[in-house]
Amino acid sequence: MRALFIKEITGFFSSLTGYIVIVVFIVVNGLFLWVFPGNLNIPDSGIASLSPLFETAPWVFLFLIPAITMRSLAEEKKAGTFDLLLTRPVSNLQILLAKYFSAVVLALLALLPTLVYYLTLVLIGSPAGNIDQGATWGSYTGLVFLAAVYGSVGIFSSTLTDNIIVSFLVSVLLCFMVFTGFNYIGSLFPLGSLGSFFISLGIDEHYKSVSRGVIDSRDIVYFFSVIAVFLVLSNLKLNSKRW
Repeated sequence: MRALFIKEITGFFSSLTGYIVIVVFIVVNGLFLWVFPGNLNIPDSGIASLSPLFETAPWVFLFLIPAITMRSLAEEKKAGTFDLLLTRPVSNLQILLAKYFSAVVLALLALLPTLVYYLTLVLIGSPAGNIDQGATWGSYTGLVFLAAVYGSVGIFSSTLTDNIIVSFLVSVLLCFMVFTGFNYIGSLFPLGSLGSFFISLGIDEHYKSVSRGVIDSRDIVYFFSVIAVFLVLSNLKLNSKRW
Protein backbone atom coordinates (compact mmCIF):
# COMPACT_ATOMS: atom_id res chain seq x y z
CA MET A 1 0.00 0.00 0.00
CA ARG A 2 2.82 2.38 0.89
CA ALA A 3 4.46 1.83 -2.50
CA LEU A 4 1.17 2.47 -4.28
CA PHE A 5 0.59 5.63 -2.22
CA ILE A 6 4.05 6.95 -3.16
CA LYS A 7 3.41 6.00 -6.79
CA GLU A 8 0.17 8.00 -6.78
CA ILE A 9 1.82 11.07 -5.24
CA THR A 10 4.73 10.81 -7.68
CA GLY A 11 2.26 10.44 -10.53
CA PHE A 12 0.55 13.70 -9.57
CA PHE A 13 3.81 15.62 -9.74
CA SER A 14 5.35 13.81 -12.71
CA SER A 15 2.59 15.42 -14.78
CA LEU A 16 1.07 18.88 -14.52
CA THR A 17 -1.83 17.69 -12.34
CA GLY A 18 -0.28 18.35 -8.95
CA TYR A 19 1.12 21.74 -9.92
CA ILE A 20 -2.11 22.86 -11.58
CA VAL A 21 -4.15 21.90 -8.49
CA ILE A 22 -1.89 23.89 -6.15
CA VAL A 23 -1.62 26.92 -8.46
CA VAL A 24 -5.37 27.06 -9.16
CA PHE A 25 -6.22 26.87 -5.46
CA ILE A 26 -3.76 29.62 -4.54
CA VAL A 27 -4.61 31.90 -7.47
CA VAL A 28 -8.40 31.65 -7.16
CA ASN A 29 -8.40 32.25 -3.41
CA GLY A 30 -5.72 34.93 -3.72
CA LEU A 31 -7.76 36.88 -6.26
CA PHE A 32 -10.83 36.93 -4.02
CA LEU A 33 -8.83 37.78 -0.89
CA TRP A 34 -6.44 40.40 -2.22
CA VAL A 35 -7.46 41.60 -5.71
CA PHE A 36 -11.19 41.47 -6.46
CA PRO A 37 -13.09 44.23 -4.60
CA GLY A 38 -15.93 43.13 -2.36
CA ASN A 39 -16.78 41.69 1.02
CA LEU A 40 -14.11 38.99 0.72
CA ASN A 41 -11.28 41.41 0.02
CA ILE A 42 -9.10 41.55 3.15
CA PRO A 43 -7.51 45.02 2.55
CA ASP A 44 -10.96 46.49 1.82
CA SER A 45 -12.39 45.07 5.04
CA GLY A 46 -9.61 46.56 7.16
CA ILE A 47 -9.78 43.54 9.49
CA ALA A 48 -6.90 41.14 10.06
CA SER A 49 -8.95 37.99 9.58
CA LEU A 50 -8.68 34.96 7.33
CA SER A 51 -12.43 34.34 7.46
CA PRO A 52 -12.79 35.22 3.73
CA LEU A 53 -10.38 32.36 2.89
CA PHE A 54 -12.46 29.94 4.92
CA GLU A 55 -15.57 31.09 3.08
CA THR A 56 -14.15 30.65 -0.42
CA ALA A 57 -11.91 27.59 0.07
CA PRO A 58 -14.77 25.06 0.53
CA TRP A 59 -16.24 26.13 -2.81
CA VAL A 60 -12.88 25.95 -4.58
CA PHE A 61 -12.29 22.50 -3.07
CA LEU A 62 -15.78 21.54 -4.26
CA PHE A 63 -14.48 21.54 -7.84
CA LEU A 64 -10.77 20.99 -7.29
CA ILE A 65 -10.89 17.73 -5.30
CA PRO A 66 -13.29 16.01 -7.74
CA ALA A 67 -10.83 17.04 -10.46
CA ILE A 68 -8.09 15.24 -8.49
CA THR A 69 -10.07 12.07 -7.81
CA MET A 70 -11.95 11.71 -11.10
CA ARG A 71 -9.08 9.72 -12.65
CA SER A 72 -8.28 7.64 -9.57
CA LEU A 73 -10.27 4.55 -10.47
CA ALA A 74 -12.30 5.59 -13.52
CA GLU A 75 -9.19 5.81 -15.68
CA GLU A 76 -7.82 2.55 -14.26
CA LYS A 77 -11.03 0.79 -15.29
CA LYS A 78 -11.14 2.37 -18.73
CA ALA A 79 -7.51 1.53 -19.46
CA GLY A 80 -7.90 -1.98 -18.04
CA THR A 81 -5.02 -1.51 -15.61
CA PHE A 82 -7.05 -2.17 -12.48
CA ASP A 83 -6.75 -5.93 -13.02
CA LEU A 84 -3.00 -5.42 -13.27
CA LEU A 85 -3.05 -3.77 -9.85
CA LEU A 86 -4.80 -6.83 -8.47
CA THR A 87 -1.83 -8.99 -9.48
CA ARG A 88 0.20 -7.18 -6.83
CA PRO A 89 0.07 -8.29 -3.18
CA VAL A 90 -2.51 -5.64 -2.25
CA SER A 91 -6.22 -5.87 -1.57
CA ASN A 92 -8.98 -3.75 -3.07
CA LEU A 93 -9.18 -1.83 0.19
CA GLN A 94 -5.45 -1.08 0.18
CA ILE A 95 -5.66 0.16 -3.41
CA LEU A 96 -8.64 2.30 -2.45
CA LEU A 97 -6.94 3.78 0.62
CA ALA A 98 -3.69 4.48 -1.25
CA LYS A 99 -5.58 6.47 -3.87
CA TYR A 100 -7.73 8.18 -1.24
CA PHE A 101 -4.84 9.29 0.98
CA SER A 102 -2.79 10.47 -2.00
CA ALA A 103 -5.71 12.66 -3.16
CA VAL A 104 -6.17 14.11 0.34
CA VAL A 105 -2.43 14.79 0.68
CA LEU A 106 -2.44 16.66 -2.63
CA ALA A 107 -5.38 18.78 -1.44
CA LEU A 108 -3.55 19.57 1.80
CA LEU A 109 -0.41 20.51 -0.14
CA ALA A 110 -2.58 23.02 -2.01
CA LEU A 111 -3.79 24.38 1.33
CA LEU A 112 -0.30 24.66 2.83
CA PRO A 113 0.85 27.80 0.93
CA THR A 114 -2.12 29.74 2.34
CA LEU A 115 -0.15 29.91 5.59
CA VAL A 116 1.63 32.81 3.86
CA TYR A 117 -1.67 34.70 4.12
CA TYR A 118 -1.78 33.94 7.84
CA LEU A 119 1.79 35.16 8.38
CA THR A 120 1.03 38.30 6.36
CA LEU A 121 -1.96 39.15 8.54
CA VAL A 122 0.05 38.47 11.70
CA LEU A 123 2.67 40.99 10.52
CA ILE A 124 0.35 43.70 9.22
CA GLY A 125 -2.17 43.50 12.08
CA SER A 126 -2.45 46.43 14.44
CA PRO A 127 -0.90 45.58 16.77
CA ALA A 128 1.19 42.83 15.15
CA GLY A 129 -0.27 39.42 15.86
CA ASN A 130 -3.77 40.79 16.35
CA ILE A 131 -5.62 37.86 14.77
CA ASP A 132 -8.12 35.40 16.23
CA GLN A 133 -5.86 32.38 16.64
CA GLY A 134 -8.58 30.02 17.83
CA ALA A 135 -10.93 30.73 14.93
CA THR A 136 -8.06 30.62 12.42
CA TRP A 137 -6.68 27.23 13.44
CA GLY A 138 -10.18 25.89 13.99
CA SER A 139 -11.05 26.87 10.42
CA TYR A 140 -7.89 25.24 9.09
CA THR A 141 -8.88 22.08 10.95
CA GLY A 142 -12.31 22.32 9.34
CA LEU A 143 -10.75 22.61 5.89
CA VAL A 144 -8.61 19.53 6.53
CA PHE A 145 -11.73 17.53 7.44
CA LEU A 146 -13.57 19.02 4.48
CA ALA A 147 -10.81 17.94 2.08
CA ALA A 148 -10.89 14.45 3.60
CA VAL A 149 -14.66 14.17 3.13
CA TYR A 150 -14.56 15.51 -0.43
CA GLY A 151 -11.77 13.05 -1.18
CA SER A 152 -13.86 10.09 0.01
CA VAL A 153 -16.82 11.30 -2.07
CA GLY A 154 -14.57 11.71 -5.12
CA ILE A 155 -13.11 8.22 -4.76
CA PHE A 156 -16.61 6.75 -4.47
CA SER A 157 -17.72 8.61 -7.60
CA SER A 158 -14.69 7.29 -9.45
CA THR A 159 -15.73 3.68 -8.69
CA LEU A 160 -19.12 4.20 -10.34
CA THR A 161 -17.96 4.78 -13.90
CA ASP A 162 -15.05 4.51 -16.31
CA ASN A 163 -15.78 7.99 -17.71
CA ILE A 164 -13.72 10.65 -15.94
CA ILE A 165 -16.11 13.46 -16.90
CA VAL A 166 -19.08 11.61 -15.45
CA SER A 167 -16.97 10.83 -12.37
CA PHE A 168 -16.17 14.54 -11.97
CA LEU A 169 -19.79 15.67 -12.36
CA VAL A 170 -21.16 13.04 -9.96
CA SER A 171 -18.48 13.94 -7.43
CA VAL A 172 -19.25 17.68 -7.63
CA LEU A 173 -22.96 16.99 -7.23
CA LEU A 174 -22.46 14.71 -4.22
CA CYS A 175 -19.94 17.09 -2.60
CA PHE A 176 -22.40 19.95 -3.03
CA MET A 177 -25.15 17.84 -1.51
CA VAL A 178 -23.17 16.83 1.57
CA PHE A 179 -21.75 20.33 2.01
CA THR A 180 -24.77 22.56 1.71
CA GLY A 181 -27.58 20.66 -0.01
CA PHE A 182 -29.08 19.58 3.32
CA ASN A 183 -29.33 23.25 4.28
CA TYR A 184 -31.76 23.80 1.41
CA ILE A 185 -33.79 20.77 2.45
CA GLY A 186 -33.81 21.99 6.05
CA SER A 187 -35.05 25.41 4.94
CA LEU A 188 -38.24 23.73 3.72
CA PHE A 189 -39.04 23.02 7.36
CA PRO A 190 -38.42 26.37 9.10
CA LEU A 191 -40.24 25.30 12.26
CA GLY A 192 -39.63 22.30 14.46
CA SER A 193 -36.78 19.85 14.78
CA LEU A 194 -37.06 18.31 11.31
CA GLY A 195 -35.35 21.27 9.65
CA SER A 196 -32.56 21.23 12.23
CA PHE A 197 -32.12 17.50 11.67
CA PHE A 198 -31.58 17.91 7.93
CA ILE A 199 -29.20 20.83 8.46
CA SER A 200 -27.17 18.75 10.92
CA LEU A 201 -26.65 16.14 8.19
CA GLY A 202 -24.69 18.63 6.07
CA ILE A 203 -20.98 19.38 6.37
CA ASP A 204 -21.55 23.14 6.43
CA GLU A 205 -23.09 23.05 9.91
CA HIS A 206 -20.18 21.07 11.36
CA TYR A 207 -17.58 23.04 9.39
CA LYS A 208 -18.90 26.27 10.88
CA SER A 209 -18.90 24.70 14.34
CA VAL A 210 -15.21 23.70 14.08
CA SER A 211 -14.36 27.10 12.57
CA ARG A 212 -15.39 28.81 15.80
CA GLY A 213 -12.22 27.40 17.34
CA VAL A 214 -13.94 24.89 19.60
CA ILE A 215 -13.36 21.27 18.64
CA ASP A 216 -16.51 19.33 19.54
CA SER A 217 -16.30 15.53 19.61
CA ARG A 218 -19.66 15.38 17.83
CA ASP A 219 -18.19 17.22 14.85
CA ILE A 220 -15.16 14.91 14.77
CA VAL A 221 -17.40 11.84 14.90
CA TYR A 222 -19.54 13.30 12.11
CA PHE A 223 -16.60 13.90 9.76
CA PHE A 224 -15.08 10.48 10.33
CA SER A 225 -18.49 8.85 9.90
CA VAL A 226 -19.10 10.49 6.52
CA ILE A 227 -15.60 9.55 5.34
CA ALA A 228 -16.13 5.95 6.50
CA VAL A 229 -19.50 5.68 4.76
CA PHE A 230 -18.16 6.71 1.36
CA LEU A 231 -15.02 4.58 1.68
CA VAL A 232 -17.11 1.54 2.66
CA LEU A 233 -19.41 2.15 -0.31
CA SER A 234 -16.35 2.47 -2.56
CA ASN A 235 -14.93 -0.81 -1.26
CA LEU A 236 -18.26 -2.58 -1.74
CA LYS A 237 -18.39 -1.33 -5.32
CA LEU A 238 -14.84 -2.51 -6.01
CA ASN A 239 -15.53 -5.91 -4.50
CA SER A 240 -18.68 -6.32 -6.57
CA LYS A 241 -16.56 -6.04 -9.75
CA ARG A 242 -19.62 -4.82 -11.61
CA TRP A 243 -17.89 -2.14 -13.63
